[in-house]
Amino acid sequence: MSSEIIIIGSGFAARQLIKNLRQQNKEVAIRLIAADSCDEYHKPELSHVFSLAQRADDLTRVTAAEYAEKNNVMLHPHTRVTRIDAAAHRIETTAGDFSYGKLVLATGAEALVPPINGSELMYTLNSQQEYRQCEENLQGAQRVLLLGGGLIGTELAMDLNRAGKQVTVVDRSGGLLSALMPPEISARLQHRLLQAGVEMRFNCELASLACHHDTLVATLSNGQQLTCDAAVCAIGLRPNIALAQQAGLATRRGIVVDDRLTTSHPDIFALGDCAEIQGKLMPYLQPAQLAAMTLAKNLTGNSASLSLPAMLVRVKTPDLPLHLAGNAGNAELNWEMQFSKAGIVAKGLDAAGQLKAFVVSEDHMKQALPLLKQLSR
Repeated sequence: MSSEIIIIGSGFAARQLIKNLRQQNKEVAIRLIAADSCDEYHKPELSHVFSLAQRADDLTRVTAAEYAEKNNVMLHPHTRVTRIDAAAHRIETTAGDFSYGKLVLATGAEALVPPINGSELMYTLNSQQEYRQCEENLQGAQRVLLLGGGLIGTELAMDLNRAGKQVTVVDRSGGLLSALMPPEISARLQHRLLQAGVEMRFNCELASLACHHDTLVATLSNGQQLTCDAAVCAIGLRPNIALAQQAGLATRRGIVVDDRLTTSHPDIFALGDCAEIQGKLMPYLQPAQLAAMTLAKNLTGNSASLSLPAMLVRVKTPDLPLHLAGNAGNAELNWEMQFSKAGIVAKGLDAAGQLKAFVVSEDHMKQALPLLKQLSR
């Protein structure tokens, strides 16, 4: 049987794994297969492309060819994996069939789009490839409808506004970042965006989208109609689990893995946005980094279990940055909140008075790391 490690996917988690694999073993054969160009870029930078007037190609840090040579990796860009034969340790792709010793699924997640009339008219910005497909239209658009007031939607709303565009946010909840923190805290950021000219339509959904001459007409669930030049959907992500399901692997919301990142098949592993770890989806950078470190050890003959500490989430809104940690969206927590011109310090306590979550903003962000150390899991 082949001793080759095959990785499907070229995102952050896959590249962190390769980095750690090469630290463990310089010679093990690694093959990377992905549907995109395999150029290396930093995905969080997609939250700032409009205010910085960046094109998709500006995000490229290392080309695919340079990356392959630097990391001694066999690279297959623009290649789709069509089938996994777990029993035979073999995959079928549009570039041919390959045998593996160990297989890693780093297939990421796709942006959710609501099943409405006109959904094909909406853009998503979940990758450099997606941005490349719509950059001309979005850079030229003056009025942008943004569906989703969560983490990515809020970051994009500020970025589009800073780029001088007229932005309208539509969300079915009662306010920004409703799943991440109490409204008393997110209200500060919401007010800042309103002051900057961002319009918001809460407690409603997008019902349909249609072309009318050179513009789009959006009809909301409350019957209101909005006119815009472009529409962007940022309502969340769905893990890409179709390949895993075809291979007979255990899946729930994501590809189920244990603390060694092993799927229900002993020689197939998963990490990143597609993986369900300890019953949770963790689409953030730090869990992916820690998972990659753990998996690299397990793929090179060592034994390691993933341990996830309390982790910091950064809301990349430059005019009013926020850091949070813990389950700040838990409605059962008792919150101690301090508001001042310098920012917010909010602590979420359980019934026993233990710190379970916090949110800090602006000048108080320096308190994030000390609070992170106090956070009980």
